[in-house]
Order: sequence, then structure tokens, then C-alpha cells
Amino acid sequence: MNDVSLAAVGDNCIDRYLAQKRSTVGGNAVNVGVHLARLGRNVAYYGAVGADREGARVLDSLRANGVDIGHARVATGSTTAYTDIAVDEDGERIIAFEDFGACAGYRPAAEEIDRLRACRHVHIGWLDDGGALKDALAAAGVSVSQDLSVSMAPDHRRSDGLAIAFISAGPSIVEGERLLAEALAGGAGTAVVTCGAMGSLAADGTTTARAGVLPIDVVDTLGAGDTFIAGFIHARLDGQPLQRCLEAGRDAAAPTCLHLGGFPQQPANLA
Repeated sequence: MNDVSLAAVGDNCIDRYLAQKRSTVGGNAVNVGVHLARLGRNVAYYGAVGADREGARVLDSLRANGVDIGHARVATGSTTAYTDIAVDEDGERIIAFEDFGACAGYRPAAEEIDRLRACRHVHIGWLDDGGALKDALAAAGVSVSQDLSVSMAPDHRRSDGLAIAFISAGPSIVEGERLLAEALAGGAGTAVVTCGAMGSLAADGTTTARAGVLPIDVVDTLGAGDTFIAGFIHARLDGQPLQRCLEAGRDAAAPTCLHLGGFPQQPANLA
């Protein structure tokens, strides 16, 4: 499996849990890359961190989990992105504030795009490039996935050129089915919609599948969707059928809900 070339491109951040006064390393591209590496894949991360302590923390976490950080950029004069996570009066987790820091304006350089064109699969997270990288890689025939729910493309639902389009929906199968059909009509080869506690749906134009969730005592759902993406990609690259890919995503995501953060790590105390 380690001869397979994969890449995760885009966002990283420090997730700051205000109520718990703790923080973890996260971001869609980072979480997906880490979990693919933990599944045994050879993964490189392309993105930018600030020239600060938190940037070093992000890179250290990626390295510790076996992700190649040779193409990660340290942006002098920028700070590392962070997200403040609060809890509303109903006890639901909400994003109170986001600072995209060094991630804002990050673009892979021309030589990096050439390297990405040689990858077997590339996953794009939050990337402030108007969809340019996705278009360039798709035009070159590269298998590309993207989480359209965090995409910074002008039309964040634009699924053309994607081998796999991932979308997060609310806990409604009806809405999930609508988004699934929309992504396929938009040009995705395979569309996958997660519907929270209602499970997940996937379709590829010929086959449709649905999976439920595993019963667990949830500690934190942050990053579970990213873990699902990694599990699904891993199974899909192994040639598994659509139903098994959904189950692989579900099975991967469940353990992430048992701890703070998008992957196992030691949370840091907030100052």
C-alpha cells in the first residue's frame, strides 16, 4: 500500500475548545491526510502554516502521524489558522470565530501542481483558490475528491471534475438525497452525503448505497466527517463496492467521536 501516492491539500488549523480550555490540531485537509496515513497510505500534505509555535505544532502532528510535510509551507509574517469552538444554550457545538491565517491565499506553486498531477489521488479541503487546483488536476485526469461543504470555490457546490464529491447535510435523508442528485448532475463521478445521526448516502450513477451510524457515547463530533472521508477514500482506492466504502467511512469515523479533535492527540491547554 505504501507505494501509492496520495496528497491532501489545503486547510490546517488549531481547534480551540473554549468551554474545555483545550486545543487540538485539525482542519479538513490535515485530518483527512492524517487518517489516510494511519490507514497505511503514503500521504503528502500541501498547505501553509504560520511562522509561530502553533505552526510548528501542526507540522509536528503531521510528521508524528506519518504524513510527508516536505511540501508544507511556513509563511513568514503570517499566523497559523485557528477556530474557536463554543457551545450554545442548547448544548450544541458551534463555531464562534475563525481566523484562516496562513491558509488564506495559499496556492500550490507550479512545480507543486506538477507533482500533484503525478498522484494517484488528491483530496482538497478548504482552499482559497476559486477551484483552480481542482480544475487543473481534473483536466490532467487525476482522481480528485473534495469536501464541498468547506470549499472556497465561487460556487461551493460545483462538483464537475471530481472523482468523489463529499457533502455534509443536516440530519435529513430527504435533503441528503437532494444533495446527492445535485452533485451527480453537476458532474461528480461519485457523490457522498453524510447526514449526521441519520447516516450517509452515496451514488455513482449506477449504484446507490446507504449506511447508518454506530451506537457510541459521543464526546466530540469535530473531525468525524473528515475521518469518514479518509475511510471512504481508502476503501474506494482498494476497489471496494460503494456499500462497503460507506461502511468503511462510518467505521473509521465512530472512534473519532470518542475524543477531542479530529485524530488521536494530546490536547494542549488554552492560555
